[in-house]
Amino acid sequence: MKFCSQCGSEVELRIPAGDTLPRFICPVCHTIHYQNPKMVVGCIPEWEGRILLCRRAIAPREGKWTLPAGFMENNETLAQGAARETLEEANARVEIRELYAVYNLPHISQVYLLFQAKLLDLDFSPGIESLEVKLFEEHEIPWDEMAFRVIHDPLKRYLEERRKGQPVFHVGMINRSSS
Repeated sequence: MKFCSQCGSEVELRIPAGDTLPRFICPVCHTIHYQNPKMVVGCIPEWEGRILLCRRAIAPREGKWTLPAGFMENNETLAQGAARETLEEANARVEIRELYAVYNLPHISQVYLLFQAKLLDLDFSPGIESLEVKLFEEHEIPWDEMAFRVIHDPLKRYLEERRKGQPVFHVGMINRSSS
């Protein structure tokens, strides 16, 4: 950050009084600009045991497969964000169900939240951020072509737990060295 979003003055990076972390502070209007982690919401859309995946049309990892997910917007709930991202990326309507996984990615200041979801119909198609969307049987999932470990790992766990009868909520972390 170089300039204050309130008054346009150049900001300084320093620890404000009463705080413990460096923040961007405007020396003119004294606004403290807090930067907080981004929330990424998505879902595992299912139809009769098959999983809907999207092939990315954008960087990073263009051409790789992922679950529909993206950054939350202001004024929406977690479930609304997951449903919106599924509609944007796959033109698919879903019923958002239980929260399945929360993954911390501190090295990029993100938190991923994935829900279980049911596709409401088979009327889906690539959205602007997707090259292709497709329903996969478990044995067809292109594991070596998955875009992100934060999608690969919970999906793999979900399918293993589903085979055992009941997926269980999970909290995990992806470190820089393993993403």
